[in-house]
Amino acid sequence: MNNQVPSSSLNHNKPVISWKTMVRFIFTTLFLLGILFLAAGRLDWWEAWAYVGMTMFVLLSSRVVLILKNPTLAQERAASADQKEGIQSWDKILMPLTAMYLPVISWVVAGLDERFGWTPDIANSIQIIALGVIIIGSSIGTWAMLTNQFFSSHVRIQNDRGHQVVDTGPYRIVRHPGYAGGLLSWIAAPVFFSSYWLMIPTILAIIASALRTKLEDDMLQKELPGYKEYAERIPSRLVPGIW
Repeated sequence: MNNQVPSSSLNHNKPVISWKTMVRFIFTTLFLLGILFLAAGRLDWWEAWAYVGMTMFVLLSSRVVLILKNPTLAQERAASADQKEGIQSWDKILMPLTAMYLPVISWVVAGLDERFGWTPDIANSIQIIALGVIIIGSSIGTWAMLTNQFFSSHVRIQNDRGHQVVDTGPYRIVRHPGYAGGLLSWIAAPVFFSSYWLMIPTILAIIASALRTKLEDDMLQKELPGYKEYAERIPSRLVPGIW
């Protein structure tokens, strides 16, 4: 399919993302990740350092590549909700829940578990494998974002950007690979942080993400031309052969 955005939708008169936006993004991310150390009450926690380092590397590298490869999508993702039209009412709840509130809660729980020793420590070798799974999940999400030029942070039909069906890359396997990669990372997180209690926000995140996937998929089948036919070709939403 033709996945090119009409040239009329490009804004040539102002920078895609200002340096202030990038600095604010970096400091906000570091602040949120710092909750891990605040909750743990100490800095000598290798799991937190590994997680923060991995997260910052993936976020920064993927955003730089995105700005170079697809600047209009970078602008779309950087825009706030009040700057976009057609955002689904339910996504105004589910988006911040899955992208901010539940991650922050999970970091607090992981830090408190480390501080008070609620969960017996898992072998480092198993934790490293779990970290590898988290990286794989993040990589799948990045692959989906770089493949799909309509990979907005909010669920909406992007008529202002010439929204079309994308069926290449990971979209040949499942219809929502971005969510699938995120769920893979969520599932591995309790093992990496050696925290049974982290399973509580993880289960909530899985439920919220599955609901968001279902609602978004239903919307796309009703409102995006060609998506229903695409769904017939690619039957799985998140997990190949299962759902």
